[in-house]
Amino acid sequence: MSDTSGAMDSQTRAKRNAGYYAADMIPDNSIVGLGTGSTVFFMMERLAERMGEGLRVTGIATSFQTERRAYEYGIPITSLHEHDHIDIAIDGADQIDPQFRLIKGRGAAQTRERCVAAAAEVFVIVADEGKLTDWFTAPVPVEVLAFAVPIVMNGLVALGGTPVIREGVKKDGPVITDNGNWIIDCTFPHIENPEELQCTINAMPGVLSCGIFTEFTGKTSIVVGTSDGVEVRSL
Repeated sequence: MSDTSGAMDSQTRAKRNAGYYAADMIPDNSIVGLGTGSTVFFMMERLAERMGEGLRVTGIATSFQTERRAYEYGIPITSLHEHDHIDIAIDGADQIDPQFRLIKGRGAAQTRERCVAAAAEVFVIVADEGKLTDWFTAPVPVEVLAFAVPIVMNGLVALGGTPVIREGVKKDGPVITDNGNWIIDCTFPHIENPEELQCTINAMPGVLSCGIFTEFTGKTSIVVGTSDGVEVRSL
């Protein structure tokens, strides 16, 4: 493992430590779900090193960005059509509560991330300590068919939320997901029951998937990176 940590700030070192540790959890001859985000990219960096040492894996990417990074690292890519069972999926999160429920979707990939997590036998979340929270405060991303945006916005307001269409940074107009849909970020003053809210939002006509993940806690482990190591948590 190369050591460039001296030039990194503490948060970046924490992400790197978490990502590298998770990469070392991957068994040989496995199908690996490759999440999206900066901490996952550190995992892929270390995974490429392990492949150079002889590890044999095939990845299933949760986004075009991750797929491109996999090609850069020489990680072979397959799909759920070829492998509908995943040995281990490694992904990030925007927030993690004490029950291992998650808010995901800052990278607008939560629908594919949910599919990969559902197919995985083991689900590993990599994060720095800043992602841990006692209760959810982050906006909930919601992937929506463009046609249905008005009725979904109305539905989210009826639930007590404040929805905002996510705008592109280097383009005019809304962010378009890898699935060709829009993202609504909805802030709630208090999420008392994440399971109920997840089910209610996901049942709205036109919604593909929201960023609340409550259904995978039984197979989830959390690798929390710090500036000088990791802490592994399981329920």
